Amino acid sequence: MIDIDSANMKALEGLFEAEPLLVGMGKAKDLIPGMEGKILLHSGPPIEYERMSGPLIGAVTGAALYEGWASSVEEARELLGSSGISFEPCHEHDAVGPMAGVISPNMPVFVIENKSSGNRAYATMNEGLGKVLRMGAFDDSVIAHLKWMEESLYPVLKSAISNRSNSGEPISLKNIIAQALHMGDELHNRNKAGTSLLFRALAATLVETCDSREKLSRVLKFMDSNDHFFLNLGMAAAKASLDPLGLIEGSSIVYIMARNGTDFGIKVAGLGNTWFTCPAAQPDVLLFPGFNKSDVNPDIGDSAIMETYGIGGFALAASPAIVQFVGGTPEDATRYTKEMYEICAAQNKSFTIPQLNFRGTPTGIDLLKVIETGITPILDTGAAHKDPGKGQVGAGIVRMPSEAFAAAAEAFADRYA
Repeated sequence: MIDIDSANMKALEGLFEAEPLLVGMGKAKDLIPGMEGKILLHSGPPIEYERMSGPLIGAVTGAALYEGWASSVEEARELLGSSGISFEPCHEHDAVGPMAGVISPNMPVFVIENKSSGNRAYATMNEGLGKVLRMGAFDDSVIAHLKWMEESLYPVLKSAISNRSNSGEPISLKNIIAQALHMGDELHNRNKAGTSLLFRALAATLVETCDSREKLSRVLKFMDSNDHFFLNLGMAAAKASLDPLGLIEGSSIVYIMARNGTDFGIKVAGLGNTWFTCPAAQPDVLLFPGFNKSDVNPDIGDSAIMETYGIGGFALAASPAIVQFVGGTPEDATRYTKEMYEICAAQNKSFTIPQLNFRGTPTGIDLLKVIETGITPILDTGAAHKDPGKGQVGAGIVRMPSEAFAAAAEAFADRYA
């Protein structure tokens, strides 16, 4: 007979002991397991091209152009609709991607290693806000920016990160997250402090390892202008920390939540690698000027890994300023965090909230508590235009749909009754 409480305790002990470190960079095709041939990774659970949402179609179109597999949008769409390209979830390849989450073979990726268990996770560099690939944009300016990131930003960052790692001082992403929570970030939609702390950790080594003053200046200016630069690293840190939970028999802890713009899916520790899915939710967002609610695509992105890790929307109380970006009031932010304690199995040992007397963030979404309470996780998220190529339209709060949890609970009961 499986003791679910003991299994959950074991899962959470592993999660709290995880030590995600930034150890290197490289091309996706050289590092990510199974990244072979004409393959595009995407956010969320598995999906066929015919069912993809507008922003995901836009992102895979841009990726085909970026890789040189097509010379025009029309040619790219024809190729994407054929059997010439395979589409697979980032999560099935030890990776994560925000919003559309597309990773193509030649895109540079960060390498994050969980020191406590030895597993690795991968994520691309963050492009910034606005009209970017992850939001479904794919015009010439988007491709040119991606090429600059590959040809200029990546080599400069790789040298500095490798230098730190080879000298025995890899950057602890867990420490950055813990500090950033005390500086007003919640680490999903607000990464000002996280990006600043990363900037400080890398600055001296960047100066020492970059031989071009012009390149270094542009890299530093880009990082300084992109408050979301840390997001992708935080997501990979969460992925590396959570993946070992998938091996814990009998645990009811949810270790993956993800959305692809069409479907929402979860994985539960005690149910291994099985996806449980349902239609994605519709975000209630604070819109940018010029857009209306009918423009908003259903929820999309692997960034729900942040809430699964116990931060993001679960740590809104730590970030009262976030309401300026996602809507609501500071009181709403605190209320959301307190509600999430009702469905979590523990309080985080490393991530604490000053505004709640340094109480640990709600961590370890318990499938059984979700079913018992009827409360589902909340996220604070970005929102993409429903049409390919339009980019971001706003940001706000979204509550995960219950159907995926209900399906997982049924399977859990069948297995462990």
